[in-house]
Amino acid sequence: MTVSIEDLRQRAQRRLPRTVFDYIEGFSDDGFTVTANRRSFERYLFQSRALVDVSAVDHSTTLLGEKLATPIILAPTGLAGLLAPRGEEMAAKAAASRGTVFTLSTMSIGTIEEVASAASTPLWFQLYIWKDRSVTRSLLDRAKAAGYRALCLTVDVPVMGNREQDRRNGFTIPPRIHFSNVLDVLRHLGWVLRMSSSPRATFGNFVGHPALTRTDAVGVARFTNHQFDTSVTWKDVEWLRSLWPGPLVIKGITHPEDARRAVSLGAEALIVSNHGGRQLDFLPAAIDLLPEVVDAVEGRAEVILDGGIRRGSDIAKAIAMGARACMVGRPFLYGLAADGQAGVELALDLLTSELDRTLALLGKPRLSDLDRTALRVDAPASLEPRTSPRHGEPPTSLKPVGGTHDT
Repeated sequence: MTVSIEDLRQRAQRRLPRTVFDYIEGFSDDGFTVTANRRSFERYLFQSRALVDVSAVDHSTTLLGEKLATPIILAPTGLAGLLAPRGEEMAAKAAASRGTVFTLSTMSIGTIEEVASAASTPLWFQLYIWKDRSVTRSLLDRAKAAGYRALCLTVDVPVMGNREQDRRNGFTIPPRIHFSNVLDVLRHLGWVLRMSSSPRATFGNFVGHPALTRTDAVGVARFTNHQFDTSVTWKDVEWLRSLWPGPLVIKGITHPEDARRAVSLGAEALIVSNHGGRQLDFLPAAIDLLPEVVDAVEGRAEVILDGGIRRGSDIAKAIAMGARACMVGRPFLYGLAADGQAGVELALDLLTSELDRTLALLGKPRLSDLDRTALRVDAPASLEPRTSPRHGEPPTSLKPVGGTHDT
Protein backbone atom coordinates (compact mmCIF):
# COMPACT_ATOMS: atom_id res chain seq x y z
CA MET A 1 0.00 0.00 0.00
CA THR A 2 1.26 3.46 -0.91
CA VAL A 3 0.31 6.03 1.72
CA SER A 4 3.26 8.43 1.69
CA ILE A 5 5.93 9.92 -0.54
CA GLU A 6 8.43 7.60 1.16
CA ASP A 7 6.38 4.62 -0.05
CA LEU A 8 6.57 6.01 -3.58
CA ARG A 9 10.31 6.44 -3.15
CA GLN A 10 10.73 2.79 -2.21
CA ARG A 11 8.62 1.68 -5.18
CA ALA A 12 10.75 3.81 -7.50
CA GLN A 13 13.92 2.32 -6.05
CA ARG A 14 12.67 -1.21 -6.78
CA ARG A 15 11.72 -0.35 -10.38
CA LEU A 16 14.84 1.54 -11.47
CA PRO A 17 18.43 0.45 -12.03
CA ARG A 18 20.64 1.80 -9.29
CA THR A 19 22.43 4.18 -11.65
CA VAL A 20 19.16 5.87 -12.61
CA PHE A 21 17.74 5.92 -9.09
CA ASP A 22 20.96 7.41 -7.74
CA TYR A 23 20.66 10.16 -10.35
CA ILE A 24 17.30 11.17 -8.78
CA GLU A 25 18.74 11.02 -5.28
CA GLY A 26 22.02 12.66 -6.28
CA PHE A 27 23.67 15.35 -4.19
CA SER A 28 26.93 17.24 -4.27
CA ASP A 29 30.00 16.51 -2.15
CA ASP A 30 29.08 15.35 1.38
CA GLY A 31 25.32 15.78 1.12
CA PHE A 32 25.03 18.32 3.94
CA THR A 33 22.59 20.54 2.06
CA VAL A 34 20.32 17.77 0.84
CA THR A 35 20.06 16.53 4.44
CA ALA A 36 19.53 20.05 5.80
CA ASN A 37 16.66 20.63 3.37
CA ARG A 38 14.74 17.82 5.05
CA ARG A 39 15.87 18.02 8.65
CA SER A 40 15.40 21.77 9.00
CA PHE A 41 11.64 21.37 8.59
CA GLU A 42 11.74 19.66 11.98
CA ARG A 43 12.76 22.93 13.62
CA TYR A 44 9.40 24.52 12.88
CA LEU A 45 6.56 23.33 15.08
CA PHE A 46 2.90 24.22 14.76
CA GLN A 47 0.81 26.42 17.04
CA SER A 48 -2.73 25.13 16.53
CA ARG A 49 -6.05 26.75 17.44
CA ALA A 50 -9.08 24.85 18.75
CA LEU A 51 -12.81 25.04 18.07
CA VAL A 52 -12.53 26.52 14.60
CA ASP A 53 -14.97 25.53 11.86
CA VAL A 54 -12.86 23.46 9.46
CA SER A 55 -15.71 21.72 7.65
CA ALA A 56 -14.61 23.32 4.37
CA VAL A 57 -10.85 23.36 3.81
CA ASP A 58 -9.60 25.34 0.81
CA HIS A 59 -6.02 24.76 -0.38
CA SER A 60 -6.36 26.69 -3.65
CA THR A 61 -4.17 29.68 -4.37
CA THR A 62 -3.28 32.18 -7.07
CA LEU A 63 0.15 32.37 -8.65
CA LEU A 64 1.15 35.01 -11.18
CA GLY A 65 -2.49 35.97 -11.42
CA GLU A 66 -3.68 32.46 -12.22
CA LYS A 67 -5.94 30.36 -9.98
CA LEU A 68 -4.40 27.01 -9.02
CA ALA A 69 -6.21 24.16 -7.32
CA THR A 70 -3.18 23.46 -5.14
CA PRO A 71 -0.03 25.34 -4.07
CA ILE A 72 2.10 22.40 -5.25
CA ILE A 73 3.83 22.90 -8.60
CA LEU A 74 6.12 20.49 -10.40
CA ALA A 75 9.74 21.65 -10.50
CA PRO A 76 11.98 21.52 -13.57
CA THR A 77 13.93 18.27 -13.44
CA GLY A 78 16.34 17.18 -16.11
CA LEU A 79 15.91 13.83 -17.86
CA ALA A 80 12.55 12.92 -16.34
CA GLY A 81 12.01 10.90 -19.50
CA LEU A 82 14.61 8.41 -18.26
CA LEU A 83 12.20 7.22 -15.59
CA ALA A 84 9.32 6.46 -17.92
CA PRO A 85 8.81 6.79 -21.68
CA ARG A 86 7.62 10.33 -22.46
CA GLY A 87 8.01 11.11 -18.77
CA GLU A 88 7.79 14.88 -19.12
CA GLU A 89 4.55 14.58 -21.06
CA MET A 90 3.13 12.28 -18.39
CA ALA A 91 4.08 14.68 -15.63
CA ALA A 92 2.54 17.62 -17.50
CA LYS A 93 -0.71 15.68 -17.95
CA ALA A 94 -0.71 14.78 -14.25
CA ALA A 95 -0.28 18.44 -13.28
CA ALA A 96 -3.13 19.42 -15.62
CA SER A 97 -5.40 16.79 -14.08
CA ARG A 98 -4.78 18.29 -10.64
CA GLY A 99 -5.12 21.92 -11.69
CA THR A 100 -1.54 23.02 -11.22
CA VAL A 101 1.66 23.95 -13.07
CA PHE A 102 4.30 21.77 -14.70
CA THR A 103 7.72 23.32 -15.34
CA LEU A 104 9.64 21.84 -18.25
CA SER A 105 13.40 21.66 -17.89
CA THR A 106 15.67 22.77 -20.70
CA MET A 107 17.46 19.45 -20.08
CA SER A 108 14.36 17.37 -20.75
CA ILE A 109 14.05 14.37 -23.03
CA GLY A 110 10.65 15.49 -24.29
CA THR A 111 10.81 18.65 -26.38
CA ILE A 112 9.21 22.02 -25.75
CA GLU A 113 6.67 21.36 -28.49
CA GLU A 114 5.86 17.75 -27.51
CA VAL A 115 5.08 18.66 -23.91
CA ALA A 116 3.02 21.71 -24.92
CA SER A 117 0.87 19.58 -27.20
CA ALA A 118 0.36 16.93 -24.51
CA ALA A 119 -1.10 19.05 -21.70
CA SER A 120 -3.46 21.97 -21.21
CA THR A 121 -2.05 22.99 -17.84
CA PRO A 122 -0.35 26.38 -17.46
CA LEU A 123 3.19 25.46 -18.49
CA TRP A 124 6.40 27.12 -17.39
CA PHE A 125 9.69 26.70 -19.20
CA GLN A 126 12.98 26.58 -17.30
CA LEU A 127 15.97 28.13 -19.04
CA TYR A 128 19.68 28.72 -18.51
CA ILE A 129 21.53 31.60 -20.14
CA TRP A 130 23.89 29.63 -22.35
CA LYS A 131 27.34 30.57 -23.56
CA ASP A 132 25.97 30.79 -27.09
CA ARG A 133 23.27 33.42 -26.62
CA SER A 134 21.65 32.38 -29.91
CA VAL A 135 20.87 29.00 -28.32
CA THR A 136 19.22 30.78 -25.40
CA ARG A 137 17.24 33.01 -27.77
CA SER A 138 16.13 30.02 -29.84
CA LEU A 139 14.81 28.12 -26.81
CA LEU A 140 13.04 31.22 -25.53
CA ASP A 141 11.38 31.83 -28.90
CA ARG A 142 10.24 28.21 -29.09
CA ALA A 143 8.72 28.39 -25.61
CA LYS A 144 6.95 31.62 -26.54
CA ALA A 145 5.57 30.10 -29.75
CA ALA A 146 4.41 26.96 -27.92
CA GLY A 147 2.39 28.99 -25.41
CA TYR A 148 4.42 28.59 -22.23
CA ARG A 149 3.07 31.13 -19.77
CA ALA A 150 6.13 31.88 -17.65
CA LEU A 151 9.88 31.68 -18.08
CA CYS A 152 11.79 30.20 -15.16
CA LEU A 153 15.43 31.31 -15.24
CA THR A 154 17.82 29.17 -13.18
CA VAL A 155 20.73 31.25 -11.87
CA ASP A 156 22.61 28.94 -9.48
CA VAL A 157 24.52 26.73 -11.94
CA PRO A 158 27.56 28.59 -13.32
CA VAL A 159 29.32 25.22 -13.20
CA MET A 160 28.05 21.73 -12.47
CA GLY A 161 28.16 20.50 -8.88
CA ASN A 162 30.33 17.58 -7.80
CA ARG A 163 27.93 14.64 -7.80
CA GLU A 164 30.26 11.86 -6.77
CA GLN A 165 27.68 9.07 -6.88
CA ASP A 166 26.95 9.73 -10.56
CA ARG A 167 30.69 9.65 -11.23
CA ARG A 168 31.11 6.36 -9.35
CA ASN A 169 28.19 4.85 -11.24
CA GLY A 170 29.50 6.06 -14.58
CA PHE A 171 26.17 7.79 -15.24
CA THR A 172 26.04 8.95 -18.87
CA ILE A 173 23.56 10.21 -21.44
CA PRO A 174 22.33 7.89 -22.78
CA PRO A 175 22.80 5.35 -19.95
CA ARG A 176 25.35 2.68 -20.85
CA ILE A 177 25.69 -0.88 -19.65
CA HIS A 178 29.11 -1.55 -18.14
CA PHE A 179 30.55 -4.65 -16.50
CA SER A 180 29.97 -3.01 -13.12
CA ASN A 181 26.22 -2.48 -13.64
CA VAL A 182 25.15 -5.27 -16.01
CA LEU A 183 23.67 -7.46 -13.26
CA ASP A 184 21.72 -4.54 -11.81
CA VAL A 185 20.30 -3.68 -15.23
CA LEU A 186 19.31 -7.32 -15.82
CA ARG A 187 17.38 -7.26 -12.54
CA HIS A 188 15.35 -4.35 -13.93
CA LEU A 189 14.36 -5.68 -17.34
CA GLY A 190 10.93 -4.11 -16.88
CA TRP A 191 12.55 -0.68 -17.02
CA VAL A 192 14.65 -1.71 -20.03
CA LEU A 193 11.55 -2.91 -21.89
CA ARG A 194 9.58 0.21 -20.99
CA MET A 195 12.37 2.49 -22.12
CA SER A 196 12.72 0.63 -25.42
CA SER A 197 9.57 2.45 -26.51
CA SER A 198 11.02 5.87 -25.67
CA PRO A 199 11.54 8.10 -28.71
CA ARG A 200 15.02 9.17 -27.53
CA ALA A 201 17.41 9.10 -24.57
CA THR A 202 19.07 12.47 -24.86
CA PHE A 203 18.34 16.16 -24.36
CA GLY A 204 15.49 16.49 -26.83
CA ASN A 205 15.45 20.29 -27.04
CA PHE A 206 18.89 20.31 -28.67
CA VAL A 207 18.47 17.55 -31.22
CA GLY A 208 18.75 19.05 -34.68
CA HIS A 209 20.19 22.36 -33.50
CA PRO A 210 22.35 23.84 -36.30
CA ALA A 211 25.29 24.38 -33.93
CA LEU A 212 25.63 20.65 -33.32
CA THR A 213 28.45 18.88 -35.11
CA ARG A 214 27.23 15.48 -33.87
CA THR A 215 23.54 14.65 -33.67
CA ASP A 216 23.81 11.43 -31.67
CA ALA A 217 23.06 11.38 -27.93
CA VAL A 218 26.72 11.61 -26.93
CA GLY A 219 27.27 14.59 -29.21
CA VAL A 220 24.21 16.40 -27.82
CA ALA A 221 25.36 15.79 -24.24
CA ARG A 222 28.85 17.16 -24.98
CA PHE A 223 27.34 20.21 -26.65
CA THR A 224 25.16 21.07 -23.64
CA ASN A 225 27.99 20.49 -21.16
CA HIS A 226 30.04 23.14 -22.94
CA GLN A 227 27.18 25.64 -22.94
CA PHE A 228 27.21 26.42 -19.21
CA ASP A 229 28.50 29.98 -18.92
CA THR A 230 30.55 31.21 -15.97
CA SER A 231 30.34 34.84 -17.15
CA VAL A 232 26.57 35.34 -16.71
CA THR A 233 25.67 38.46 -14.67
CA TRP A 234 22.64 40.61 -13.89
CA LYS A 235 23.10 42.36 -17.26
CA ASP A 236 22.16 39.09 -18.92
CA VAL A 237 19.01 38.94 -16.80
CA GLU A 238 18.13 42.41 -18.09
CA TRP A 239 18.67 41.16 -21.65
CA LEU A 240 16.44 38.15 -21.08
CA ARG A 241 13.74 40.29 -19.45
CA SER A 242 13.70 42.48 -22.57
CA LEU A 243 13.02 39.45 -24.77
CA TRP A 244 10.36 37.64 -22.75
CA PRO A 245 6.89 39.25 -22.71
CA GLY A 246 5.37 37.07 -20.00
CA PRO A 247 6.09 36.57 -16.30
CA LEU A 248 9.74 36.02 -15.38
CA VAL A 249 10.50 33.67 -12.49
CA ILE A 250 14.05 33.47 -11.14
CA LYS A 251 15.09 30.19 -9.51
CA GLY A 252 18.06 29.81 -7.20
CA ILE A 253 17.70 32.92 -5.05
CA THR A 254 19.08 32.49 -1.52
CA HIS A 255 20.30 35.98 -0.52
CA PRO A 256 18.08 38.97 0.32
CA GLU A 257 20.19 41.37 -1.78
CA ASP A 258 19.85 39.10 -4.80
CA ALA A 259 16.11 38.98 -4.18
CA ARG A 260 15.86 42.77 -4.20
CA ARG A 261 17.99 43.01 -7.35
CA ALA A 262 15.88 40.42 -9.18
CA VAL A 263 12.67 42.27 -8.37
CA SER A 264 14.17 45.58 -9.49
CA LEU A 265 14.89 44.01 -12.88
CA GLY A 266 11.29 42.91 -13.35
CA ALA A 267 11.06 39.39 -11.92
CA GLU A 268 7.47 38.66 -10.92
CA ALA A 269 8.33 35.61 -8.81
CA LEU A 270 11.39 34.22 -7.03
CA ILE A 271 12.14 30.63 -6.14
CA VAL A 272 14.11 30.15 -2.95
CA SER A 273 16.19 27.12 -3.87
CA ASN A 274 19.58 25.56 -3.28
CA HIS A 275 19.03 23.20 -6.22
CA GLY A 276 18.01 20.36 -3.95
CA GLY A 277 21.56 20.06 -2.61
CA ARG A 278 22.81 19.07 -6.06
CA GLN A 279 25.10 22.06 -6.66
CA LEU A 280 26.95 23.91 -3.88
CA ASP A 281 27.13 21.89 -0.67
CA PHE A 282 26.99 23.47 2.81
CA LEU A 283 24.30 25.96 1.91
CA PRO A 284 21.60 26.53 4.52
CA ALA A 285 18.30 24.72 4.13
CA ALA A 286 15.89 26.41 1.74
CA ILE A 287 13.17 26.66 4.42
CA ASP A 288 15.57 28.57 6.71
CA LEU A 289 16.28 31.11 3.96
CA LEU A 290 12.65 31.62 2.98
CA PRO A 291 11.66 34.30 5.55
CA GLU A 292 14.68 36.43 4.66
CA VAL A 293 13.72 36.50 0.98
CA VAL A 294 10.03 37.09 1.74
CA ASP A 295 10.91 40.05 3.95
CA ALA A 296 13.38 41.44 1.41
CA VAL A 297 10.90 41.65 -1.48
CA GLU A 298 8.18 43.25 0.68
CA GLY A 299 5.33 41.89 -1.41
CA ARG A 300 6.71 43.16 -4.73
CA ALA A 301 7.10 39.60 -6.03
CA GLU A 302 5.64 36.22 -5.19
CA VAL A 303 7.96 33.77 -3.47
CA ILE A 304 8.08 30.02 -4.02
CA LEU A 305 9.93 27.47 -1.89
CA ASP A 306 11.85 24.64 -3.55
CA GLY A 307 13.74 22.06 -1.51
CA GLY A 308 13.02 19.23 0.89
CA ILE A 309 9.23 18.98 0.57
CA ARG A 310 8.06 15.45 1.48
CA ARG A 311 4.89 16.11 3.46
CA GLY A 312 1.83 18.30 3.21
CA SER A 313 2.82 19.70 6.60
CA ASP A 314 6.05 20.95 5.00
CA ILE A 315 3.96 22.92 2.53
CA ALA A 316 1.86 24.42 5.33
CA LYS A 317 5.04 25.59 7.08
CA ALA A 318 6.35 27.23 3.91
CA ILE A 319 3.05 28.99 3.23
CA ALA A 320 2.97 30.21 6.85
CA MET A 321 6.41 31.74 6.34
CA GLY A 322 5.21 33.70 3.32
CA ALA A 323 5.61 31.40 0.32
CA ARG A 324 2.88 31.58 -2.28
CA ALA A 325 3.50 28.01 -3.44
CA CYS A 326 6.00 25.15 -3.22
CA MET A 327 7.90 23.30 -5.92
CA VAL A 328 8.45 19.56 -5.67
CA GLY A 329 11.02 17.64 -7.71
CA ARG A 330 12.03 14.30 -6.24
CA PRO A 331 8.50 13.46 -4.95
CA PHE A 332 6.93 13.59 -8.38
CA LEU A 333 9.90 11.77 -9.93
CA TYR A 334 9.36 8.92 -7.47
CA GLY A 335 5.76 8.76 -8.63
CA LEU A 336 6.74 8.89 -12.29
CA ALA A 337 9.18 6.02 -11.86
CA ALA A 338 6.71 4.00 -9.80
CA ASP A 339 3.64 4.31 -12.03
CA GLY A 340 3.96 6.89 -14.79
CA GLN A 341 1.26 9.57 -14.96
CA ALA A 342 -0.83 7.82 -12.30
CA GLY A 343 2.18 7.84 -9.98
CA VAL A 344 2.67 11.59 -10.39
CA GLU A 345 -1.03 12.14 -9.72
CA LEU A 346 -0.73 9.97 -6.62
CA ALA A 347 2.24 12.02 -5.38
CA LEU A 348 0.21 15.21 -5.76
CA ASP A 349 -2.83 13.61 -4.09
CA LEU A 350 -0.78 12.40 -1.12
CA LEU A 351 0.72 15.82 -0.52
CA THR A 352 -2.60 17.59 -0.99
CA SER A 353 -4.49 15.29 1.39
CA GLU A 354 -1.78 15.77 4.01
CA LEU A 355 -1.98 19.53 3.52
CA ASP A 356 -5.77 19.48 3.99
CA ARG A 357 -5.44 17.41 7.15
CA THR A 358 -2.78 19.77 8.50
CA LEU A 359 -4.92 22.84 7.82
CA ALA A 360 -7.91 21.28 9.58
CA LEU A 361 -5.92 20.20 12.63
CA LEU A 362 -4.26 23.61 12.82
CA GLY A 363 -7.62 25.37 12.83
CA LYS A 364 -6.67 27.19 9.63
CA PRO A 365 -9.24 26.19 6.99
CA ARG A 366 -7.78 28.37 4.22
CA LEU A 367 -4.22 28.82 3.01
CA SER A 368 -4.69 32.55 3.46
CA ASP A 369 -5.21 31.93 7.19
CA LEU A 370 -1.62 30.77 7.54
CA ASP A 371 1.01 33.20 8.76
CA ARG A 372 4.03 33.04 11.05
CA THR A 373 1.85 32.98 14.16
CA ALA A 374 0.97 29.39 13.18
CA LEU A 375 4.57 28.31 13.85
CA ARG A 376 7.04 28.09 16.66
CA VAL A 377 10.74 27.54 16.14
CA ASP A 378 12.58 24.79 18.01
CA ALA A 379 15.91 26.31 19.08
CA PRO A 380 18.79 25.74 18.86
CA ALA A 381 18.80 24.37 15.32
CA SER A 382 20.53 21.04 14.88
CA LEU A 383 20.75 18.45 12.15
CA GLU A 384 21.77 15.79 14.66
CA PRO A 385 19.18 13.14 15.59
CA ARG A 386 16.83 14.33 18.30
CA THR A 387 17.59 13.04 21.79
CA SER A 388 15.67 13.29 25.05
CA PRO A 389 16.88 15.90 27.56
CA ARG A 390 19.16 14.62 30.28
CA HIS A 391 17.65 14.12 33.70
CA GLY A 392 17.11 17.47 35.37
CA GLU A 393 17.50 19.53 32.18
CA PRO A 394 14.60 21.57 30.78
CA PRO A 395 13.19 20.61 27.38
CA THR A 396 14.23 22.55 24.27
CA SER A 397 12.89 26.09 24.44
CA LEU A 398 10.26 27.20 21.98
CA LYS A 399 9.57 30.67 20.65
CA PRO A 400 7.29 32.09 17.96
CA VAL A 401 8.56 32.48 14.42
CA GLY A 402 9.06 36.18 13.71
CA GLY A 403 11.23 37.95 11.19
CA THR A 404 14.57 37.00 9.76
CA HIS A 405 16.34 36.90 13.12
CA ASP A 406 14.37 33.77 14.05
CA THR A 407 15.75 31.71 11.19
